[in-house]
Amino acid sequence: MSETHPNLMASDVVVHLPEDPALAAISEKGREHFLEVVAAYPESSLCWALLAETCLADDDLGSSLAAYAYARTGYHRGLDTLRRNGWKGSGAVPWEHEPNRGFLRALWALSVAAGRIGESEEQQRCAQFLRDSSETAYQELTS
Repeated sequence: MSETHPNLMASDVVVHLPEDPALAAISEKGREHFLEVVAAYPESSLCWALLAETCLADDDLGSSLAAYAYARTGYHRGLDTLRRNGWKGSGAVPWEHEPNRGFLRALWALSVAAGRIGESEEQQRCAQFLRDSSETAYQELTS
């Protein structure tokens, strides 16, 4: 996808989110207790992104709608966390900093799910936002 407008995220701000405690809980509790981790850490973009990605593995309407809802939740939780950590609507959210990946994955999942339900404007907006936030994330997640 080529850039269709100036990069609105271009700024000197680089956001490094704090460690997500859900990541350690997922590793510790395992797959069979994943929903308990989501319930314990509803602010975790990573948890919502993982739920969305699981739904995206099936290409039916119900799964696409569920993925959209999960991804939107992760996206909004991520925006809240970004703002609490100095992001003011512009700046880089580097993929290389692992705690940023939950938000970036939720943003990617939202783009994919939006495309599947025919919301092409949202799909394109989210894909561009991902690319503007982290070109590396865009390349990793879309390849």
